[in-house]
Amino acid sequence: MRIFKLLLALSISNCFAQTSLDKEIKAIEPKIIEWRHHFHQYPELSNREFKTADKIAKHLKDLGIEVKTGIAKTGVVGILKGNTTGKVVALRADIDALPVTERNDLPFKSNETTEFLGNTTGVMHACGHDSHIAILMGAAEILSKHKDKIKGTVKFIFQPAEEGPPPGEEGGAKLMIKEGVLKNPDVDAIFGLHIKSEIPVGHIQYKPEGIMASVERFVVHVKGMQTHGSTPWTGIDPIYISAKIIDGFQSIISRETDLTDAPAVITVGKIEGGVRYNIIPENAQLTGTIRTLNPDTRERIIQRMTSMASSIAEAYGGEARMEFRNEAAVTYNDERLVNLMLPTLQREAGDDHVKLTKAVTIGEDFSFYQEKIPGFYFFLGGMTPGNQAAFPHHTPDFMIDDAGMLLGVKVMTNLAIDYLNN
Repeated sequence: MRIFKLLLALSISNCFAQTSLDKEIKAIEPKIIEWRHHFHQYPELSNREFKTADKIAKHLKDLGIEVKTGIAKTGVVGILKGNTTGKVVALRADIDALPVTERNDLPFKSNETTEFLGNTTGVMHACGHDSHIAILMGAAEILSKHKDKIKGTVKFIFQPAEEGPPPGEEGGAKLMIKEGVLKNPDVDAIFGLHIKSEIPVGHIQYKPEGIMASVERFVVHVKGMQTHGSTPWTGIDPIYISAKIIDGFQSIISRETDLTDAPAVITVGKIEGGVRYNIIPENAQLTGTIRTLNPDTRERIIQRMTSMASSIAEAYGGEARMEFRNEAAVTYNDERLVNLMLPTLQREAGDDHVKLTKAVTIGEDFSFYQEKIPGFYFFLGGMTPGNQAAFPHHTPDFMIDDAGMLLGVKVMTNLAIDYLNN
């Protein structure tokens, strides 16, 4: 009976503590929304997030959190030590925007422009990273006031260049890891989220093991022989060869890859070649991406693309060589960590709002942290409930509902507390 009374008292105490924490998070929601609007209105591209980083660093310093800046060029890391020693948990947010011209009519719409790869373009948080920053700033504010609940250390990782560094530069999670973000103190586990315009506010989707695809960037350099457009038989047409290569690549997916095992995608997103309508050029270039959820499939596709491009070009009298660059590994959720922390998601969102999802072929460099330590990455709802016209990420019309961020703060805050106290 005494043990039962003790457990009951502890349960009541935890319930009151949780209610108090929820009220504190709700109280700072206006600040979270204000931060998100600011970052949305003043976005910065990968490895150029200077003002973004300054605002994040100032906020963390004002909270009394130890701050390190300049990691992976513009990254910011906050270190919050609890009142007792223990494990180290990391919470991560990505902070970069995209070269997209916003088409929304919002009071905090981005009107920023820049030069990107020789083209003038708008700059937009067209993937929700502005909300990720605001969510993690909110979690940092709450946790900084509750060191008594932290049995260990929390690292707040604000990472630049998740969308990929500019050509010729390093960046993103790879460079953060290279520069020691998971060390001093050594991180035991890491959590991250991505807001999604297609999931209703208040909902969470998760998946143990592979949830997002590996990302490979490829370039095909095709060489032919320049000639007049009126006499193609006197040259070798690299544009025609490129068309055959693109067609051949799709047969690797449709006829050589077991899609019942795991999805795979090859997309050519950019074709360059020629300077004038009546000149067959000497060179052409194809740039694209490969998405896979199985490492063996990834290797097989790379080998077949390399062989096929060369063979097709040779068949038409030309040459082709390929370059590959790994942008992200499979985002692989540690099954034990998922099982351990799933009750936290269910408690904060409600059991019926936390759903198992299928793997997707978009990618995330959060995966590089997961190659080093156990990690758990999940999707957070950002769509106004009942909305039937959610625009995809990376588009000029992309939009999320500010109301989605509150659950994000609750979940990230409680994941840190529960993991360290478990």
